[in-house]
Amino acid sequence: MRHSGFVDTVDALGGHDHVGWVFDDPDEYHPVVERFLADGRAAGQQVMFVADGDPTAAADPAAQVRTYARATERALADGYTGLRVAADATPLVRTAQERAAFARYEFLMDVFMARRPMSGLCGFNRSELGDEAVAELAGMHPVARRGSTPLRLFATDRPGVAAVLAGEVDPGGHAQLQNALGRAELPADGGVVTLDARELTFIDHRALIRLVEHVRGRGAGTALLVDPGSPVARLAGLLQLGDLRVVMS
Repeated sequence: MRHSGFVDTVDALGGHDHVGWVFDDPDEYHPVVERFLADGRAAGQQVMFVADGDPTAAADPAAQVRTYARATERALADGYTGLRVAADATPLVRTAQERAAFARYEFLMDVFMARRPMSGLCGFNRSELGDEAVAELAGMHPVARRGSTPLRLFATDRPGVAAVLAGEVDPGGHAQLQNALGRAELPADGGVVTLDARELTFIDHRALIRLVEHVRGRGAGTALLVDPGSPVARLAGLLQLGDLRVVMS
């Protein structure tokens, strides 16, 4: 089972979970790391804590993912049930350029975690980075600390679905959504980018139009998976955009 949503603790997370944890003091983050890794050991996972890192490490996101993929396979070969990694990523994301590369890395890493037995806890110090930066980074995770970000864009193992869009997108979240879409570089399947929007509780009409325009700029149409009665489906019907399709899941 893969969890998604906003949480207040890291209890009961599984082998495919990926958490963006925003904190204001490193002393506040340390017990969270300890619990996350202890739960991993109890589940038979190999555990690892990554401290201060080199900002150039995320310059090649795909290469970083391959590094963790190899580490996961080694853990399995050594008899562990998977790999669990906790990190304080603050030193890697101090500039806008570093955050852009790291957000891309986070999405690619999440694609891997959705399919293989690896879980991760990524810490971001709000007192050093600021509210806007930590929301942008926490929003690239399926699980985020409550109050850290209004929206999340993350990977899924559902065939044919490019990503999950969850949370709320109001006028204040337009820039974050645009950045997340650009950094995820969502794949099209048969000329359509399909987003699972069942956890999307609100999106205003301008944000939905921007989403469709972003995908259109990549030469594709947009499909949204929603539950029956979803307000997102009603909004899409009112807009009547030719390259936007709503699919009841």
